[in-house]
Amino acid sequence: MIRQLADVFESYGFEPLETPALEYEEVLLGKYGEEGDKIMYRFEDLGGRKVALRYDQTVPLARVVAQYGSTGSPQLPFPFKRYQIQPVWRAENTQKGRFREFLQCDADAVGTKSVLSDAEVIAVAAKALEKLGFKNFRILINDRSIFKNIPPIAIRAIDKLKKIGREKVLEEMVQKGIKNEQATYILQSIEQAKPTERLKQIFSSLEKFGVEPLKYEFSPTLARGLDYYTSTIFEIEIDGYTAGSVCGGGRYDNLIGMFSGKDTPAVGFAFGFDRLMEAMEELNLFPNNLTSTKILVTIFSKELKEKSIEVSSELRSNGINTELYPDEEVKLDKQLKYADQKNIPYAVIIGPVEAKNNTATLKNLKTGDQKTISKEELLKIFSFA
Repeated sequence: MIRQLADVFESYGFEPLETPALEYEEVLLGKYGEEGDKIMYRFEDLGGRKVALRYDQTVPLARVVAQYGSTGSPQLPFPFKRYQIQPVWRAENTQKGRFREFLQCDADAVGTKSVLSDAEVIAVAAKALEKLGFKNFRILINDRSIFKNIPPIAIRAIDKLKKIGREKVLEEMVQKGIKNEQATYILQSIEQAKPTERLKQIFSSLEKFGVEPLKYEFSPTLARGLDYYTSTIFEIEIDGYTAGSVCGGGRYDNLIGMFSGKDTPAVGFAFGFDRLMEAMEELNLFPNNLTSTKILVTIFSKELKEKSIEVSSELRSNGINTELYPDEEVKLDKQLKYADQKNIPYAVIIGPVEAKNNTATLKNLKTGDQKTISKEELLKIFSFA
């Protein structure tokens, strides 16, 4: 899965980045809002330094850009496009699709306000899901400017519309001090909102990027990331997976300025890798055989182990993924059972006759068929497989 995602990211010009698991507490604190600060792992190390475990990968990215992309230190080209696949930590109550340590897969473009950049990151997310085998998913897209002049407490309530329904949303707004009539008006005005000009341009660009129109839609009640998204926001839901969205992102033009003192535009998204994996399992998208090993080279006896080592080395030199059984004391039938348990499709056996004739016996572990061939023929068979 990681290789597939990385291939898609790199095909669009995003390059890999890794940041430390630990950051100074001051780097992360206050960047995720009050709720984020509550579930961040924070502590003092043995040197008395206040540190925190990475809560996400966007804030560490912002710190990197401020550190290496500022005036006088132009070590990053802009726009700076990077992807990052690393674990993050949150002190939450665990449940389906939610863990205290989980892998995030981010892709971000820093240094441009272009609408094209917004459309591209959405297209990258869509193409990544398609590469993993997902066919039915929906990209919900909104613009934070739609919520202009609306109280934050109302926005947070509206963001829960899909989970708790209209009645509960209105009830929450009233409980937070908004009058009943005003709450109804606010909700209706958001529900009836039209796409902004920026969103219209994004939708037009998405078509040109090859994203099917049926896979994305305007969602005026989507309000994620109240504390740092500034314009475009989006989430992706997979049909048939009920634990929640598998991807979220948007434009955050002010976050990097918290570190550098100068606003730097940025847009990106993050996949929850564990949720993606759960969704793939539930929808049976994993192939039956996940092993990348093509051949197990067995060891017939102590006296013939050098021949097995020689053949396994030749196979690997020709780009064929090969495992050499590591124990010459184990009987041949047990070695073959091991290969079968690991779903390795073929085994190579070099006994006394094969060693004398400079040949090898190739056994198909699925069918049980086997034949004795020259080493040259063995290499030829798998070099073109």
